[in-house]
Amino acid sequence: MTKAAELREMSDEQLTVVLKETTDNFFHLRLQAQTERLDAPSELRKNRRLIARIKTIRRQRQPAAADNAEGTDHAETS
Repeated sequence: MTKAAELREMSDEQLTVVLKETTDNFFHLRLQAQTERLDAPSELRKNRRLIARIKTIRRQRQPAAADNAEGTDHAETS
């Protein structure tokens, strides 16, 4: 399982790739669960939480990038 610290070390592009892979895997696991072929139901929870971690990290980076951009704008006008 990927820890939050490992995810934070990844670039935005890497996070996007991992999110896509995890979302696809989650979709397939849900299909297996519906057809009663899922061996480990805990995998659903793990994937759902990994998706949430990735989205949280991406969201945390957005305001930080916006603040940095705004901070440079103010410095140039002063």
